[in-house]
Amino acid sequence: MAQQIIQRLCIIGVGLIGGSLARALKKAGVVKEIVGCGRNREQLEVAKTLNVIDAYDTDIQTAVKHCDMVVLAVPLGAMQSVMNQIAPVITNDMIITDVGSAKQSVVDSAMKSFGELPVSFVPAHPIAGTEKSGVEASFAELYENRRVIITPLKTSSKAAISKVTAMWKACGANIVETSVEHHDEILAATSHLPHILAYSLVDTLAKMDERREIFDFAAGGFRDFTRIASSNPKMWHDICLANGDALVKMIEQFSNDLQLLTKAIQSKDSEYLTQIFTRAKQARDDFCND
Repeated sequence: MAQQIIQRLCIIGVGLIGGSLARALKKAGVVKEIVGCGRNREQLEVAKTLNVIDAYDTDIQTAVKHCDMVVLAVPLGAMQSVMNQIAPVITNDMIITDVGSAKQSVVDSAMKSFGELPVSFVPAHPIAGTEKSGVEASFAELYENRRVIITPLKTSSKAAISKVTAMWKACGANIVETSVEHHDEILAATSHLPHILAYSLVDTLAKMDERREIFDFAAGGFRDFTRIASSNPKMWHDICLANGDALVKMIEQFSNDLQLLTKAIQSKDSEYLTQIFTRAKQARDDFCND
């Protein structure tokens, strides 16, 4: 039997990410009790009926009471409000972590809410998900062999870092530690930019007069590339605002490269086109084994 590493876990935001975490920890047998928290009582009831959580409460301060681990699985735009509500009841024994896709904004919210960064606060980000949302879409295997980036702060205690790491390892995840700044730069390039491009392409085509015919003739490549444009719009709205500086740099760099590609097509620069496509294919084949 697996050793329990968490006695009472509170997940604030029991959707795809939070729900999958709960399922994975239950499957691993490393948590004694899971309390769900959120504004939508009906969705929390669904989560309880599905046995994703053991209990729930819509009041954050009540939900986190006596918890040794609290996971913030809410949109980035809601982090400040949630932390404000936790602030009056936080203790050094209550480890707080999150799943946000932009870390600096989460750290800034914590500083504003708590006045100082708690020793029990360890930001984190699982690099996993699907284009679906909601607790019904959650599943225990979401984090298996996927990376979880932990961005410990100078104030984070070793005990808190160890417990957050152990939680994600119990889900089958591979742990990577990095700085907040480095995390946001990497994610802007590898996750945030691709999502923005997918949303932008679909929106551009949807505004064309021939959009019905265009989508009728869309092939597999279009579906594969734009699948992520079916992701939660609110979540990606928040990510753009939270990691705006790093994302703008990537958009500008990509725009410059796209302009060069446009000129190459206009001038029928066969050599340039071949170089780009060959280099891109090689890079994709080297780093992605799917």
